[in-house]
Amino acid sequence: MLKWIEPWEFSWTLLCACVLAAVLYARGCRRLHVSGARRAAFWSGLGVIYLSLHTYLDFYAEHEFFMHRLQQLLLHHLAPLLIVAGYPRSVLRAGLPLSWRARGLRRLERSRPWQAASAVLFNPLLATVLFIAFVLIWLIPPLQTLAMLDWRVYRFMNWSMLLSGFVYWSLVLDHRPHPPARMPAGLRVLSPAITMTPQIVAGAVVALAKRDLYPIFEICGRAFTFNVLTGQMVGGLIIWIPAAMVEVAGSLLALRHWLRLSRRSQRHAPPRQAPVAGAALTSPRS
Repeated sequence: MLKWIEPWEFSWTLLCACVLAAVLYARGCRRLHVSGARRAAFWSGLGVIYLSLHTYLDFYAEHEFFMHRLQQLLLHHLAPLLIVAGYPRSVLRAGLPLSWRARGLRRLERSRPWQAASAVLFNPLLATVLFIAFVLIWLIPPLQTLAMLDWRVYRFMNWSMLLSGFVYWSLVLDHRPHPPARMPAGLRVLSPAITMTPQIVAGAVVALAKRDLYPIFEICGRAFTFNVLTGQMVGGLIIWIPAAMVEVAGSLLALRHWLRLSRRSQRHAPPRQAPVAGAALTSPRS
C-alpha cells in the first residue's frame, strides 16, 4: 500500500506548498466560522492536487496518455474548482500571525508591483485565453513529446495547468457584484460554456483519430497492455466529456451567485412612489 502513496518524483516545492496551505487553513478555521461544505471543498481540492502530483499516480500519467489526461483534468479543472468554491482566502489570511497580516500582507497588497501584477494576471480576457490555451498547447504532439522527455518542461506543464485553473475559477466563482468583481455576473455564467467549446472539439479530434498521435508514450513504455488507439480514445473522451461536466458545474455555481446577487439588489432597491390618486391640476389664476 505504501507504493501508492509514495511520490513517483519527489518535489520539495509541492510538499511545502501543500503543508503550508494545510497549516494556514487549519489555523484559520480555529479563528473563523467555516461551514462544513467549504471545509470539505478545500480539503478535497488540496487532496486531489497532492494525489495527482505526489503519489504513484504520476507514474501512470507519464506512461499512459489517458492517465495523463486524467491527471490534467484533475489539476486544471477539478482541484482549482473545489478549492475556489470553498472560498479559502479569508481563512488562509486568518491563519497568518497578526503581525504578518498587519505589516507584511497589507503592504504587499497595497504595493504598486502587486497591484499591477494582479491587474494583468486577473484580467478576464487574458485569464480565459490562458485557461483554454494551456489545455490545447499541451495536446500538440511535439510539445507533448518535449514535456515527456524533459522533467523541467513536464513540471512547467503541470504548474501552468494548475495556476491557470486557479486564476480562471477565481474570476468565475467570484461571489461579489461587478465591480469590485472583475467579470459581470452574467459573463461568469456564460464563460464556462465558451471555454468548454474548443476543449470539446479537441477531445473529439483526439478520440476519433485513426492513428497514434502520441508515440512518445510507446517510447517511455506503456503501463497497460491494451490497444494504443483505445487508450487514446479514452484520453480524448476525458477531454471531451468529464472536463465539460466540470465546467457545467462551475457555470451552475456562478448562476447560483448571480441569482443571489439579483435577490439582494431587489431587496435593497428603493421603493417606488405610487402616484397620488385624485391629484388635481390647479391653474395659476385660480
